[in-house]
Amino acid sequence: MKVTVSRKAHFNAAHRLYNADWTDARNATVFGKCANPNYHGHNYELIVSVKGDIHPETGFVMDMKILKHLIETEIEEQFDHKNLNEEVKEFKTLNPTAENIAVVIYNKIKPKIESHLDLEITLYETPRNFVSYSGE
Repeated sequence: MKVTVSRKAHFNAAHRLYNADWTDARNATVFGKCANPNYHGHNYELIVSVKGDIHPETGFVMDMKILKHLIETEIEEQFDHKNLNEEVKEFKTLNPTAENIAVVIYNKIKPKIESHLDLEITLYETPRNFVSYSGE
C-alpha cells in the first residue's frame, strides 16, 4: 500500500537568469526581465512529497518531524533571503531556473531519506508557474 505524504514550505530568494557565454542582448532576448543584472526576487512555495509503504509499527510513510527538519536545514536555511547566483554554491555555475532549483533541492534531500522512499519536489516560482521533479 503506497501512500504519498507532503510537506509545504516557503522561501524568498533573488536570482538572475543568464548565460555567461552569451551577449547581454541574447540574454535579454531569451530571459527577458529575468536577465536583469540587478536581479529580481520570488516568493517560492515548495512542496516536498515522499511516497512509500506505510510502516506497520508507526503508521507513517515517513516521520513528518524529520521531513520538516530536512527542509528547514537543507533548503530554507540555505536559500531563504539569499541571492541564489551569489550566495548558493550550486548556482555559481548553474543557471537558477525553477527547473534547476527543483533538481538541486531534490539532490539535497534524496540522500537524507531512506532509499526505498520515492521523492518528488514541486516548486512554485509564482502562483501560476511551477515545476516538478522526481529524479527521472
